[in-house]
Amino acid sequence: MQSPVGPLVLTAEGDALTAVAFVAEPVEVADSDEPPRVLVEARRQLLAYFVGELETFDLPLGGRGTPFQQRVWDELGRIPYGTTASYGEIARRLGMAPAASRAVGLANGSNPVAIVVPCHRVIGSTGRLTGYAGGLDRKRFLLGLEASRSPGSLFSPPLEERAASEASPRNAVGGATGRT
Repeated sequence: MQSPVGPLVLTAEGDALTAVAFVAEPVEVADSDEPPRVLVEARRQLLAYFVGELETFDLPLGGRGTPFQQRVWDELGRIPYGTTASYGEIARRLGMAPAASRAVGLANGSNPVAIVVPCHRVIGSTGRLTGYAGGLDRKRFLLGLEASRSPGSLFSPPLEERAASEASPRNAVGGATGRT
């Protein structure tokens, strides 16, 4: 399918979406009687996401991975639309030391269902954009798309930091939160 971030290939197995992959050139799909319903629905939801009408995907997923990768991918799905989390923050949420951020990064990079499982929302601990299987330009575009349609800034502080900031007296009297 064509998208604002270039051609995407959607793959399903049975009733589950197994991959959303970035490709350099559009892929010709052989005509079949009818595409699987999950692919039709995934395409519909991705198009709605790109025009700002969808923030949360609701699709059956069947991405294969190790138990650790599955845990990381599940946690990625908990990063709210329009916000980011660091690799270390994901590690802490999984009950691991922040030093496990490299393992989280490897699992993040192995996510087969790009965009739907929002691996693009994971950034470095300093707020810098770091590696993305689809390339940093695509990551920047996806984060910018979400930031333009949601309150807060593109590089929101980690959730724990935001919660503490929102509870601070400075914020209670109108102080600014977030990074620019």
